[in-house]
Amino acid sequence: MRRAAWLPLLALIGMVSLGADARPTPVGGTILTTMTLLEDAELVDDVKCEVVGAPCISFGAPDITLKLNGFTITGRAEAPTGCVPTTQFATTPEDGISIVGQAGATVLGPGRVERLGRQGIIVSSTSHATVRRVTSTDNCYSGIWVTAVTDSEFAENVSARNSIGSGAFPCGGI
Repeated sequence: MRRAAWLPLLALIGMVSLGADARPTPVGGTILTTMTLLEDAELVDDVKCEVVGAPCISFGAPDITLKLNGFTITGRAEAPTGCVPTTQFATTPEDGISIVGQAGATVLGPGRVERLGRQGIIVSSTSHATVRRVTSTDNCYSGIWVTAVTDSEFAENVSARNSIGSGAFPCGGI
């Protein structure tokens, strides 16, 4: 077979290979240092977050989707113990999911975010974010903290028993 005849076959193999990489990154088990997402991801098991002083999962690029698939992200806090002190609120982002400055970020439930030292989910300084069908419980400050966000959607979320460690800070659900 001549070399030119191989070119269409190589192009087809390349396209098939690219399609295989389109699967979401699997996430599950214990997380010890912040997991920064650079592409779509999905929980394949419950997550135990052992990260100290930083977010558990952080969006590191725009237009990424994290699917919770019915699983739970559980932090180290058993409010009120294990909560970030109010004096360290601005400098110790022990959040479950952090979306800061990443437009088009999406978190899709069903799923649960619980027992985080600060916020269950923080969405800040962004636009076109979506958080849907997430239950946030027993987080020390807010279940979902939203600040400086435009053109975004927060729907079908449930928030219960948050803000135990927030003192006089105005925290709670969303």
